[in-house]
Amino acid sequence: MPIRNRFAELLPEITAWRRDLHAHPELQYDVHRTAATVTDRLRAFGCDEVHEGIGRTGVVGLIHGQASGPTIGLRADMDALPIREATGADHASTVPGVMHACGHDGHTAMLLGAAKYLAETRNFAGTVAVVFQPAEEGGAGAKAMLEDRLIERFGIAEIYGMHNSPMLPAGAFAIRPGPFYASVDSFRIEVRGRGGHAARPQNTVDTTLTASAIVMALQSVVARNTDPQQPLVVSVTAFHTDTHAFNVIPDAATLRGTIRSFDKGTRAKAVDDIRRLVEATASAYGATAAFHLEEVPYPVMANHETETIYAAEAARAVAGHVDAEAPRTTGGEDFAYMLEACPGAYIQIGNGPSAGLHHPAYDFNDEIIPAGCSWWVTLAEQRLPA
Repeated sequence: MPIRNRFAELLPEITAWRRDLHAHPELQYDVHRTAATVTDRLRAFGCDEVHEGIGRTGVVGLIHGQASGPTIGLRADMDALPIREATGADHASTVPGVMHACGHDGHTAMLLGAAKYLAETRNFAGTVAVVFQPAEEGGAGAKAMLEDRLIERFGIAEIYGMHNSPMLPAGAFAIRPGPFYASVDSFRIEVRGRGGHAARPQNTVDTTLTASAIVMALQSVVARNTDPQQPLVVSVTAFHTDTHAFNVIPDAATLRGTIRSFDKGTRAKAVDDIRRLVEATASAYGATAAFHLEEVPYPVMANHETETIYAAEAARAVAGHVDAEAPRTTGGEDFAYMLEACPGAYIQIGNGPSAGLHHPAYDFNDEIIPAGCSWWVTLAEQRLPA
């Protein structure tokens, strides 16, 4: 069953929803306008139940089919990123320094389109739970929804997610069983020394030099401390000192970065190696340094094998082909928590040629909306046959 004709008819309407969300982005759990918009639309579609405040600001809509049966969950993320938009689009962000640079506006709009269709047709037996999640970008909103008993409360037997990918042709699908997205840890390194005049470095303990040495030393964690058969990324992404003067050696410096891996043992060893290397390198320069893991870590996102087959079958029905052995990505995804709690799978849909995710020039491709909506609906009908 290819792309549904109904979604070609609905494309202007769903596109308008998407562009409205894009123009009004919200961060992490502060997605109050977005959640209210989702709630209003689900009620207007005739969803049997609409529940707000799941995981603080998440929304769940229940759509019952023609007969009793199990419940499957379909999840979309709602939050944006703290990035200043550079698309120049007519629907560009109206919120300074905040934009939908990862396509969550498109994910939300596509699931709303699918919900509208499923509420109209109800060509399935059981219940579809459409799950709209806050705080995917660093806030672990999936974990918060699970802590609010998302799975148990709504009796969800399987759960599925979808993300757009600028690396894929528009409307194409890609998936793989097992580990798909990497675990995500963020870290902060605080370096302490003794500041002073830059003209007399012999009287200081130079934190800038020490922190620079730590940045270079961290490259050995991947190159020399890790099994080359186990992928690992260690990236330092920020370097700050407590002065902006050109002629002052600062008392303190702060580094921030991220660790990505696909294996729990590799992940744990990397954390231990980094902590040891940071402390030893600082000591060698006469300084001190402390290594801290920050925020909520995201585990490896691993698709369940059987549910991956189901997701791929639905994608094949819509697009005629699916890459069922897609390469792993070192990107992170808190849908990992949901897959730890419930059988399910996560699929990529091609966004076509565009700027990359998390780039100021990125924009979601509205032309893929019919394919994404059709995948959601096909999956629901195949998993809950009437």
